[in-house]
Amino acid sequence: MAALNPPVPPASRPLTPVSKVLRLCLHALLLGLLALAAGRAVADSAPGAGWVVAVCTAMAAVYAGGVLAPAVHASPRAGAVWLAALGATWLALLAVSPDGLWIAFPLYFLELHLLRLRWGVAAVAVTACAAIGGFLAHSSAVTPGAFLGPLLGGAVAVATVLGYQALYRESERRRELIEELITTRAELAAAERGAGILAERERLAREIHDTLAQGLSSIQLLLRAAERTLPVDSPAVPHIARAREAAQENLAEARRFVRALTPPDLEHGSLAAALERLCSGAPGPRVRFSLSGRPRVLPTPYEVALLRIAQSALANVVRHARAGRAEITLTFMDASVTLDIVDDGQGFDLSSAPSGEGGFGLPAMRSRAETLGGLFTVESGYGQGTAVAVTLPLPLEAA
Repeated sequence: MAALNPPVPPASRPLTPVSKVLRLCLHALLLGLLALAAGRAVADSAPGAGWVVAVCTAMAAVYAGGVLAPAVHASPRAGAVWLAALGATWLALLAVSPDGLWIAFPLYFLELHLLRLRWGVAAVAVTACAAIGGFLAHSSAVTPGAFLGPLLGGAVAVATVLGYQALYRESERRRELIEELITTRAELAAAERGAGILAERERLAREIHDTLAQGLSSIQLLLRAAERTLPVDSPAVPHIARAREAAQENLAEARRFVRALTPPDLEHGSLAAALERLCSGAPGPRVRFSLSGRPRVLPTPYEVALLRIAQSALANVVRHARAGRAEITLTFMDASVTLDIVDDGQGFDLSSAPSGEGGFGLPAMRSRAETLGGLFTVESGYGQGTAVAVTLPLPLEAA
C-alpha cells in the first residue's frame, strides 16, 4: 500500500503480499468514497449534482494518474506536486459536497507517506482543519463530532503509519541480522574446511617425515655400514649398493611429498620470510620481526611448528593482550633455533592461564614444541606484558 509503505525507495525492495493488499485497500477506499459521494449527489438530486460528479471524476483521474506514474514514486518533488493537485481537487469537492469530508481519511495516509514526517503531520493537521471547515460550511449545526471526527481520524492515521514504519524497520533489522548470520556461518564453514585441510596436510607431512623418511634414512645408514664391513669383492656388495640407492631415491621422494604438503605460508619462501609477512599483515598492534644468527634450512615439521606457534601467539596478542606493539624474533644458534614473541600488553596471571580455543591456546603451542623435543616457556604478569619462547634442538643435518 503506497500510503503505508515506509519512506524507502520502492525500487530498492519489492512489495510484500501484505503491502500489496494494503495498497489495493487504499485504492478501493478512495475510489469507493468518490463513487459514494457522486452516487449520493445523483440519487438525492442535490443542487450541483453535475458539479459533484465532475469533480469526483477529475479527482479519480488525478489519483489514478499519480498511482500509474513512476515519477511519483521515484521523486519526492513529483510526489508533492501530485499530492498538491489531489488536494486541490479535494478542496473543490469539499466546496460542492459535504460528502467530500470522508476523502480526508485516505488523504492522511498519502500525506504521511509522500512527505517527510514533520511536513506530513503538518499536512494532516491542515487537511483535518479543511475537513472541519467544509463540514461547518455545509451544516448549520455545530456539534463536537464535527471537530472530533477529522481530528481523531488524523491521529489514528499518524499512529498507524508510525507503528507500521516501526514494525517495518524492526523487520528490516531482523532480515539484515539473518543475512549476516547466514554469511557468517558460510564464512565459518569455509574457514573450518580450510583449517581442516591445513591440519590434515600438516599431519600427513609430519607422519611422512617421522616414519617413512626417518625409516628410509635409517635403512640407508645401515646399508652403508653393512657395505663397509663386507669385503670389496663380496658378491653382496652390488646388491647392497643398489638397495642403498633405492633407499636414497625413496627418501628423496618422501621429502618431496613433505615439501608438497607444506603450509601455503611456507610455499613461497623461507620461515623467516613467512614470519615477516605474518608481522606485516597483523591487525591491531605494531609488530616487528627480527632475525638473528645464520639462517639455515630447517626440516618441514620444524618450520611448520614454529610458524604455527608464531601465528597462535600473535593471535592471542591481537585478541587478548591489548598491546601497542609486539616483536617476533627468530634466532639461529649452533645447536638450536629459538622463536620469541614479546608484547607490551596487559599480561595475565600464569596460574590461571586460559586453555585457549580453536587451537590458539598455550597448551596447543606447548604440545607442538614438545613433540619435536623442544622447550616452551611463557613469562607474564598483570601490566607486564607477555613473552613466549620456543627452543627447538636442531637436527644433525641442519646443525
